[in-house]
Amino acid sequence: MNGENIIFAPPVPQESAGIRLDRWLASRTELSRSRVSALIGEGAVLLNGVPVSAQDKKTAAGDVYEIRVPAPVSATPEPEDIPLDVVFEDDDLIVLNKAAGMVVHPAAGNYEGTLVNALLSKCAGTLSGIGGVARPGIVHRLDKDTSGLMVVAKNDFAHQALSEQFAVHSLERCYKALVWGTPQPLSGSIETQIGRSCFDRKKMAVVQNAGKRALTNYKVLEIFEGGAVSLVECSLKTGRTHQVRVHMAHIGHPLLGDALYGKTPKAAKQKMSAESFNVAARFPRQALHSYKMSFEHPRTHETMRFELPLPEDMRQTADALRNG
Repeated sequence: MNGENIIFAPPVPQESAGIRLDRWLASRTELSRSRVSALIGEGAVLLNGVPVSAQDKKTAAGDVYEIRVPAPVSATPEPEDIPLDVVFEDDDLIVLNKAAGMVVHPAAGNYEGTLVNALLSKCAGTLSGIGGVARPGIVHRLDKDTSGLMVVAKNDFAHQALSEQFAVHSLERCYKALVWGTPQPLSGSIETQIGRSCFDRKKMAVVQNAGKRALTNYKVLEIFEGGAVSLVECSLKTGRTHQVRVHMAHIGHPLLGDALYGKTPKAAKQKMSAESFNVAARFPRQALHSYKMSFEHPRTHETMRFELPLPEDMRQTADALRNG
C-alpha cells in the first residue's frame, strides 16, 4: 500500500466509550493527538473499513480503528523529466510559460509533478539554493491553475538581484483575466489591504486595519455578451497572494472558474445566450494568465521584456463568447 504503515488500535472498552476519537487514538498509539486529527481529515482513519469523516467523533464500546499512516516523504524533491515551455534561458535565469495545473513547489498533497521537480531535472546542480531544498530557484510563484510567465534563478547572485526587484516592485507583471460582468469605470486602480481571511484560512481577503497594502491597475480590453463577461488586463504594483483574484472579486467581478473567490452571477445568465453562458460557467480553472513581464537582467542590467498570447483554453472561450 505504497509503503504506508497500518496501525490497529485495541477495541474500545466500555469505560472509554464517549471519548473523542482523536484523544482515544493518541492515548493508545505513539501518534500525537494533532497527528491523529490530521489523519482523520485525510481519510486515513477507518472504522470497519470505512473512513471516519467527523473530527469530533466519539468512541463506542467495541470499536476497532485502523490507522493508515502514509510513508514518509523525502524532504528533498526528486528530479523528474517533465517538459517545460522555456521562453528564454541563459546562465543566470530561466523565463518559462507555466502550464495551468502545475504546482510550483512541493507541498502537502503535491510532492511530485511540480515545477521544482521539473527544474531539478532540467538544471541539474545549477539552481539557486536560497529558496531552500523545497524551492530551489523560485523567486516568485503562480497559483496552480494560473498559467503564464515566471522567472527562475539559476544561481544565488541572480536570485538575490531578482528578489530585490520583486521587493521594490520594479518589475512589470501584467495578467489577462476573463471576469464576470464589466468593471466600471473601464480602467482604474484597486487599492486595499489584503490579509488572511478570518473565516477561511485557505483564502485571502480585503481586510481593514491589517494585512498588507495591495495595488492593482486594471483596464477592460474587450466586452462580451452585452457586458456579461469581459477580458481585463491587470497590472500588479504589489505582489500579494491571490491579489488579482481577490481584487476583482472585491469590486464585484470575480474571475470565470474561480471556485474559491467567485460564483456565477445570476445577472449573467439573463444577459447571455444559453450556449455562451454554458461556455463561460464551465470554464475549468480561474481564467488568469500571466501574459507580460519585464525586469532588469541581474548581470547585464539589460531590460528583459516578454509577452505571451492567451493560452488555448482562454482563447477558445473568448472566441466562443465573441461569436456567440
